[in-house]
Amino acid sequence: MFRNNYDNDAITFSPQGRIFQIEYASEAVKQGSVTVGLCSKTHVVLVALKRNAEDLSSYQKKIINIDTHLGLSLAGLASDARVLSNFMKRQALASKMTYGRPIPLERIVSQIGDRAQTNTQNYSNRPYGVGLLVGGVDGTGPHLFEFQPSGMTQEMVACAIGARSQMARTYLERNLDAFAGCGREELVTHGLKALKESLNQDKELTVENTSVGVVGLSDGGEGKKGKLEAFRLYDGEEVGPLLEKALGAEAGKTEREAEGEAPGEQMDTS
Repeated sequence: MFRNNYDNDAITFSPQGRIFQIEYASEAVKQGSVTVGLCSKTHVVLVALKRNAEDLSSYQKKIINIDTHLGLSLAGLASDARVLSNFMKRQALASKMTYGRPIPLERIVSQIGDRAQTNTQNYSNRPYGVGLLVGGVDGTGPHLFEFQPSGMTQEMVACAIGARSQMARTYLERNLDAFAGCGREELVTHGLKALKESLNQDKELTVENTSVGVVGLSDGGEGKKGKLEAFRLYDGEEVGPLLEKALGAEAGKTEREAEGEAPGEQMDTS
């Protein structure tokens, strides 16, 4: 990426048909810490890796609750995500006040997509340097959407964005067929395992750097629609049991494999 005659604004095309400021905004998403989203027939799970700018600072918030049925995770510029999330909260509140019902997922995602695309048509604006995974439940069931700085939105079964997200996407593609039938706990486990795949070898998921958001429908029985389980954000110490259940099982599997190779040799699990 370098400066040229076609990147002074977000409305000028290069001779190759590219808008460089949108590409620069997409690069900001790729530099953000990774976040993963998964959707089943009953639940949507968002998991995110948090960063701190320095040892003396707190970890940056990565998952935002928009409404009882809706939340998002971000990769890229947190300040841009704050602007978009505040806009989404206003739209969700307006839907309840005007129509007396929660706003449909597709509509609110389309609205932020239109807002982002408008920035590519005005000389004085710039694209939002953030990518979002928007997950929630509406009248048609659970949904997961990806938002890109260009204004493009698309519904996903599973998705990962941010730095080193390709490793997480590989895990998601490998286990794609299993997600539809997963319950709440299984989906969280898959999300944390996918997030772990994106880490450097010298890093681990901890209660300080991991956030989990879950929303879905409870089991309403055969032929009955389940009751909404409001969006819940797990942060800090609340993430501990989720990590222990998801990654502890994986560690136990590795231990059993090692014992099979070397019978009689006891491993230290402390």
